[in-house]
Amino acid sequence: MDTSASSPTPPSRTPPAALYRFDDLTALYVNCTLKPSPQLSHTQGLIDKSRAVMEGRGVATEVIRAVDHDIAPGVYPDMTEHGFATDAWPPLHEKVMAADILVLCGPIWLGDNSSVTKKMIERLYGGSGLLNEQGQYAYYGRVGGCLITGNEDGVKHCAMNVLYSLQHLGYTVPPQADAGWIGPAGPGPSYLDPGSGGPENDFTNRNATFMTWNLMHVAALLKRSGGIPAHGNQRSAWDAGCHLDAPNPDYR
Repeated sequence: MDTSASSPTPPSRTPPAALYRFDDLTALYVNCTLKPSPQLSHTQGLIDKSRAVMEGRGVATEVIRAVDHDIAPGVYPDMTEHGFATDAWPPLHEKVMAADILVLCGPIWLGDNSSVTKKMIERLYGGSGLLNEQGQYAYYGRVGGCLITGNEDGVKHCAMNVLYSLQHLGYTVPPQADAGWIGPAGPGPSYLDPGSGGPENDFTNRNATFMTWNLMHVAALLKRSGGIPAHGNQRSAWDAGCHLDAPNPDYR
C-alpha cells in the first residue's frame, strides 16, 4: 500500500537562529577609549565579541576609535562655525546617520563614563534638531546600545546615562541593550589582561549576545516596516500648528 501521499513532512532540523539574516542592516561601533591607536583597548575586546555576532548574521559593521580623530567639543553640527580651527565630527556624523545601529562603547573612570563618551553624546546632541524626510527628528528609526568595560564599579550607572541619552535624541533602545565587564572592586585586571577572566565570563558573554541580537531584531523591525510611524511625532507638523490631540497651551 502506497502511503507516500499522506506521509507527514519531516520537521526542519535547521536551528531557528540560522534562519535569521540581517544583510540589509549596518552597524557603527564608536570606541570611546582614552587610548589612541595602536594601543591595546580593552573596550575593543568586548566590541569584537558583539561585532562577530553581527557580522555572522550579515550586518555590515564599522568601528571608529573616537580619539583617533580631531573631534572638537561642543553641541553644534560643525564646531568650525563656532570658533574651532578644525572639527572631524561632520564626516563621522555622516557615518552615524548611515548606520541602522549605533553602539557607544567605553571605559569607566571614577565610576562614570569616559570624557570621550561624554563628548560623543554631546556631538550627537548637536544633530538633535535635524529632521528626516517625514518631519520627525533625524535619529528616529535607528536603534542604540552600549558596551562598558572597566576594573571598578559603575557599569549600570554608565549604561543608564548612555541609553537615556540615545533614546532622548530619538534612538529606539531595545530590551537589555547594554552589556559590560568589570573586574574585582578596586584596582585590578582589565578585560584583556592575562588571567582576568573577562573574555570567558559567562554573564558578560550572555548579556553581550542578548544585546547584539536585540539590536538586530529591533533594527530589522524598524527598517523593514518603514521606521517609526510619522503620526503625532512630527516636529515639522507641530511647528506648522498641527497639534493633534495635545494642543500647546502657550501656542498663539
